[in-house]
Order: sequence, then structure tokens, then C-alpha cells
Amino acid sequence: MDKTYQPEQIETRWYQRWEADNRFAPSGEGQPFSIMIPPPNVTGSLHMGHAFQDTIMDTLVRYQRMKGRNTLWQVGTDHAGIATQMLVERKVAAEEGKSRHDLGREAFTDKIWEWKQESGGHITRQLRRMGASVDWTRERFTMDDGFYKAVQEVFVRLFDEGLIYRGKRLVNWDPTLHTAISDLEVENKEQQGQFWHFRYPLADGARTDAGLDHLVVATTRPETLLGDTGVAVNPDDPRYASLIGKFIELPLVGRRIPVVADEHADMDKGSGCVKITPAHDFNDYEVGKRQGLALINVMTPEATIRERAEAFDLQGRPRDDIDPALPAAYAGLDRYAARERIVADMEAAGLLEKTETITNTLPYGDRSGDVIEPLLTDQWFVAVETLAKPAIEAVENGDIQFVPKNYENMYFAWMRDLQDWCISRQLWWGHRIPAWYDAEGNVYVARSEAEARDKYGLAADVALAQDEDVLDTWFSSGLWTFGTLGWPEPTPELATFHPSSVLVTGFDIIFFWVARMIMMTLKFTGEVPFRQVYVHGLVRDAQGQKMSKSKGNVLDPIDLIDGIDLDSLVAKRTGNMMQPQKAKAIAKATQAEFPEGIEPHGTDALRFTFLSLATTGRDVKFDMGRLDGFRNFCNKLWNASRYVLMNTEGEDVGLDGEVELSLADRWIVSRLQRTEREVTRTLDDYRFDLASQALYEFVWNEYCDWYLELSKPVLWDDNASPAAKRGTRRTLVRVLEAILRLAHPMMPFISEEIWQRVAPLAGTAAEGASLMTQPWPQADDARLDETAERDIEWLKGVIVAVRNIRAEMNLAPGKPLDVLLTKGGDADRERLVANRRFLAKLAKLDSAEWLDDPAEAPLAATQLVGDMEVLVPMAGLIDKDAELKRLGKELDKQDKFIGGLEKKLGNESFVAKAPAEVVEKERAKLAEAQASRQVLAEQRDKIAAL
Repeated sequence: MDKTYQPEQIETRWYQRWEADNRFAPSGEGQPFSIMIPPPNVTGSLHMGHAFQDTIMDTLVRYQRMKGRNTLWQVGTDHAGIATQMLVERKVAAEEGKSRHDLGREAFTDKIWEWKQESGGHITRQLRRMGASVDWTRERFTMDDGFYKAVQEVFVRLFDEGLIYRGKRLVNWDPTLHTAISDLEVENKEQQGQFWHFRYPLADGARTDAGLDHLVVATTRPETLLGDTGVAVNPDDPRYASLIGKFIELPLVGRRIPVVADEHADMDKGSGCVKITPAHDFNDYEVGKRQGLALINVMTPEATIRERAEAFDLQGRPRDDIDPALPAAYAGLDRYAARERIVADMEAAGLLEKTETITNTLPYGDRSGDVIEPLLTDQWFVAVETLAKPAIEAVENGDIQFVPKNYENMYFAWMRDLQDWCISRQLWWGHRIPAWYDAEGNVYVARSEAEARDKYGLAADVALAQDEDVLDTWFSSGLWTFGTLGWPEPTPELATFHPSSVLVTGFDIIFFWVARMIMMTLKFTGEVPFRQVYVHGLVRDAQGQKMSKSKGNVLDPIDLIDGIDLDSLVAKRTGNMMQPQKAKAIAKATQAEFPEGIEPHGTDALRFTFLSLATTGRDVKFDMGRLDGFRNFCNKLWNASRYVLMNTEGEDVGLDGEVELSLADRWIVSRLQRTEREVTRTLDDYRFDLASQALYEFVWNEYCDWYLELSKPVLWDDNASPAAKRGTRRTLVRVLEAILRLAHPMMPFISEEIWQRVAPLAGTAAEGASLMTQPWPQADDARLDETAERDIEWLKGVIVAVRNIRAEMNLAPGKPLDVLLTKGGDADRERLVANRRFLAKLAKLDSAEWLDDPAEAPLAATQLVGDMEVLVPMAGLIDKDAELKRLGKELDKQDKFIGGLEKKLGNESFVAKAPAEVVEKERAKLAEAQASRQVLAEQRDKIAAL
């Protein structure tokens, strides 16, 4: 083995070898275990959330593969309708100076397929870097032919059952992209806005109880005034009870609109009156449904004011009894220009009561960055009520279990208040809706035009045109667990691997993806899509902030693996940033956080860090300190393995001959059984944090720090018997080999590299074998040895006690000492006799004797190990006067430092004006200094007493 651990030299080599050997494919043997990868966007690159989630999935898959399961980790990518279309539109504009409309639909989609073939595999290459053991031979894409057949089949069947319909409904509309978008694609941002209070004149001479001839309504969107169809007051509000059923003369338009009673109006907010615009506000739409109000759309898809309004009833049918006229002054104006003009005109008419500045929330499209407009459009919908009922029951009866269980409540809350699902998008890239229209607008749904003509008995001369819209990507990804396995064909893969075993996902898409998969899969397969849903938290930075490009705190997992210099890191974080001041601030913060850039850590260290952070909480705070620590852990394992190989390669490791096991051998074997049991239990419980902790503590604290040291007295003792040496060598390699098997799901690369060298010595490797397919370690209770564990704990206690005395008395680590043990019991005496060799070697002792009468003890430094005292006689070991002088100087120095801190913290001005974190930091420094002083004083007192 190389002297130093260099992950970059082994990771790519091993992944290519595994993939070439087809190690990731199902074995065809054992009980099936399957996971479907949440399909990342084909446009995307690996971010921290992907890396975290994929590490968890790969750990589960490698673990179950080693347990002998027939494992499939199904891989694939999502066509990402909006993101991909935007990316290729920009590419075409930059390279050819053309828009998609210049090219036409067919030519433009050809361009997208070209881009997909050339550049769409970026994220799959990064998955390989993370060590993801997915079955690449079965890679799927949500737009491939087989998957498209599944999508068509589901759409047609749902339509034929009346569960898909087309209707005019209010949707999130992106005026830049000209498409409806889902709630998941909306980002709500807080901002400072204006609240305009308008007077709406009462019609027919009506007056309020206060004698006013108007009602006051307030709005943040004055442009929607043109589409008002009512004013709501609370039914319990005595101020307006007499006006319910009366009418308002809508300003600027002249339309008569009713005053209606609805609990949406808050009596304690503003005037208690609310303007209702059902075609331009989701809350108003619900009021409109309850009150039977008309829907009047005044806006175009570009978010400009129409020349004439569109009026509909709640079923989306045109209302010919409503005058669609709108003031000509606003026609064609952008919504914000119309807002300014309307406010000015209302003020000129004496109808602006007041304007106030408020903090409100605006919805933005996460792709376009434009403010989303609720808009009344023709869309395709799934009626979800009948689909939701069995999906709720599947979780209630335990067919699907959420881990942690509390996420079931989030799921139920969503599922029991479902709205019909808008599944159409006004894009060119995606699954085109399998519906055709004749000249009169009649719709014919089928898998193809030919099938539509046959299904509906249409003559050959009836011209048909396919619907221009495509399906929401969540519709196709909702079929992921069974569509990837060949449905609607009854494939062997579908029979073997469905339902899948577990879905690994973040809590933020329980509504948008998890719930829809459960509904769709139950409907079309009669099975649940997965048995368990493991819900993990979201990766944030060390301060708990969401990682975002705008905040400049994004970490790229590949940079953490390979390293990146400071200049490149700053450039990545500030690239394309429009505000120079913000870019400068981010650059400064990055330089402060990473003055030397980011050093390479390797994939295994990053994976182990993620697993250590995978608690049951909703937030995962990523800590660079942990990553550094786990890189050191990899180094520790590497160096320990080098020690084992140096002492076992070319030697008799006792595979055939008689062996004699030392106390230390029996102890480490016993501890291994407990570790195997704990790691297995915690992985089964999805407690990756506890599994990684159990492995870390065994490897670092027990195997490396203690057992390797305890092996030296046997291996390096010329008087030790050959059987004893064989026993220790065998234990070294067999425990290390078991450690590598335990580590493999979490740290696949380093474990495979070392295992290839260790396994032949341990007698566990056949020619060409891989650690990936070795059996998972099984704890054996017969190999537990509680006596050995107690004896080694005693031995460790004595060694630590001697080391503590050395530190307290400032004695050189290599200086041989004489030690006396006293006040213990018979068991302590016996342990001393049995373990003198270990004690002498590890504690650097000249002698270790039992003192029968504690009263005869010389002046000595003392430590307790249970009831037993460990004594190191000080006579001749130190220059008492010189040591007291040195400690006196140290105490004086510490006193001055403490005095300075106390003075600073006693300054009321400093405490009041300094940032709270600065004050807290100074207090922590003071507490640490006081603790250090106490230790020094105790040392001085002990030496003074000698």
C-alpha cells in the first residue's frame, strides 16, 4: 500500500472496474430489494442535497446487496420541462440569434434532443463520482419511448374513467414563460409593498349605518379592480348587515357588483370589506365559488390589460349577460403600468382613501424570476378525490410507513385537503397531451390520431389537430416506480422489484411527488409504490441558512471531493451576479471562510460526513470541521491497515495452524460482535448517524488506538510463543477485514482498496472477488467475552491514569516509570499479574508492583481506577523547586490573561455595544482560561505536597 492515502488515485479506478464488471446489476438471487432514484433534472448538476440523498440510498443498496438481497437501484433522469426548454432557448438565441418560434416546434424539440445527447449526462457523471452503485444498464429517461407509452396509457385510462378533464380554472401563471406552473415552482419572497385603500360607491342611493355612500376596500394589486365581481363583508359584522344583497358601482368600469356575506372578510382588518376578483386571486376564487359570482378575466397571458374582458361562469362557460367592456385607457398596458394609471385615476376621482407601506409576500417563478399571476386559463386537470382515498388508507393501515413516523401527519394534512391537480403546461418540451380537436373544438382522447378516429368513429375527412400543451413533469414522474420497470407490459422486472422497498426523499416534496406516486401507482398496479418512505432533512450551511446562489454560500460536493482554489471558488460563487456590491461581499465572506480554498477530501470522507449528519431532524447543518475530521478518519484507517499488512504479509496468520489468543485478541473480537450488531440495527432503523458513529468509535478508539498498540507486545516479544503470534496476526487481519465489510456501504472506495490486500490474508477472498458482494458481518454471541472486556477496561484505566500523571507532572512521555497499585481487590491483583507485559509496554514502565499496605506508600502522584489507586512515586523524577517555579510563572501569565478578560467584560459599554456573538466569545474564552488555571493550580499543589 502507498504510504499516504490518496483518494483521487483509487476512486475513479474502482468505479470503472465495478461498472465494467457489471457489479451493480441485480444478482438474480435472494429476496428482492429495490430503490428508485428520485430522477434528477437532466439539465442539472449535483448539489449538496443530491449528494446527501444519493449517499443514503447507496449506503442502503450496498448494505442490502451484502446481505444477499437481489438488489436493484433504478437510475434515470427527468426531462425537466421548463428548465430544459429555457436552457436550449438561450443556447439557440446565443448561437443562432433565433427564438424557438423562428425554428418551429418540431425543429426546436430536435435541438433539445441534440443537446440531451451531447450534454445531458453531466449529473450522471457526477453520480459516478459519488460512488452510486446504480444499475446503469437500466438507465431511464422520462421522455424515452417506453416511458412515453406508460404516460399515454395512464392519461387515456384516467380520461376514459372521467378522472381527467379539461376546464377553465385559476392557475399559477408565469407571464415570462407563458405557462402554468406548479406550487413547487413558486418561490414566495417577502418585500415592501403598497396597500391602497379605495372608496367603492354604493349603488341605488344605499348608505352604510354610519351614513357613508361608499365602502372602503384595500388591495396590493389595483389593476385587478377591473375584474371585481363582488365585495365581501363578514356575515357577523353589524356595520354592513343592511348592505348584504345591495350593489356597488365599480369605479372606472361602471359595472354593478353585489355586496356578499362571506367569512373570508375579517372584521378586525381594515374596514372589514374585501374586494373579490375570482379570476385573479386564489382566495377570491374560493369566495366566488361559494357566492356564485362571475369570473371576469382582464389580463392577457403576457400580463397586460385586455381590450375587452372575458366573462365566465364557475363552470367556465361564457357569460353573455356581462358587458366585457374595459376602459380604453388601460388596454395593452403592462400590469404595473396599469396599476400606476388606475391609482392615479382613482385619486383624481376622489376615490383614493389612503396609501400605506406594508411588508407582504409575492410569488415568483423559480425559473423565470417573474412575479406569478393567478390567471384563468383552459387547462387539463386530474380529479383527485377518488384517487386520494386509497392513498390515505395505504398509510393508515401500514402498507406504507413513513420514517420518521411524524411525517405521516404532514402527508395526511395534504391528502385530506387536496385540490384537483393541474397537469397541463404551455411548453413544447415534454409529453404532449394525447388529445385531438376538430374544427368545432370537440376533444378526442386516444393514444394516437389513428386510434382517436377509430375510437370515436370519425371520418377520414374530419381534420384533427393535437393539443399543443404538454404534461406537467410531476405527472410523468408520478409513474416512476412502475413505468421504469416496463409497465404497462407485464415484465419480469415489474414482477420482481415492484413494489420497491423504500423511497428516500426530502420532506419538501411529500406533497408534490410522494403523494402523487402513491395515488397513481395504487390506481394502475393495485400495489403501493414502496413499502417505506425515509424522509431526510434539507442540507443547509453551518449557520443553518439555506444554500443558495444569491446568498453565495453554495458548496459543490465535487469541490469538496477534489478540492478547489480560492480564486476559482470565489468565481463560482459570484459568477453572473448583477450587483457588484453583493458580489464583493460574497467574495470577502468566501475568503474569510476558506482563506486557502478547499482542500481535497475524497468521496468517502464526504459520504461519511453526510451519514453522520443524517439525524431525524428537518435541517442538516453541513460542517466543514466534520468533513476534515472524517478525512482524518480515512487516513487513520489507511495507516492502521498499513501497520497490519506490514506485520502480517509474508507471515503465518494462523489460518491453518494452532493459535493462542491474547486477552487483547479476545477483547477486540468481543467488541467487534457488539459493533456488528449495533451497525446492523441502526442501518435497519435508518439511523445512519448512529451507524456511522458506532463504526467510527470502534475503528478509531478501540481497534486503532488500543488494539493495535496491544498487539505490539505480542508481535515484538521474542519470548512470545509462535501460537500467540499467529493468534494476534489472525485477529489483526480478520477484525480489519470485518471492519472493511462494515465500512463498505458508507465508504466504498477506501474499503475496497484495502480489502483487496487484506482479504487474501484473512482467507475470505476468491480470485477476482469484490468487497461489494461479500457477506455482511453477522454478530456471533458465542464470541462475546465479557471477562476480556472488563479486564481490558481495567488495563486501559491504569494506562490512562499513568498518562494523566505524566501530563500533570510534566513528565516526558518516554521516561520509564515505576508504578504502585494499591487499595484494590483480588481481581485487581490478578489483572496486574496477568497484564504486566501490556502495562510495561503501553505505559512505558520500568516496574508495576502491588502495594499491600497503602500506609506505606511514598509521596506520589495519584489517580483512581475504580476503588484502586495508581501511584507514581515522585522521588528523583522531577526537580521540585524548578517545577514549582515553572508552574508559578504559568499561573502568573494566566492570571494576567484572565484579568484582562474580566476587565473587558466588566466594561458596560463594551457589553452593550458589541455584537452578542462577540461578547459570548469573550465569555467562553474567560471560562476556558479559568478552567486552565484551576488545572495548573492543582498541579502546583500536588508537587508542593511531595
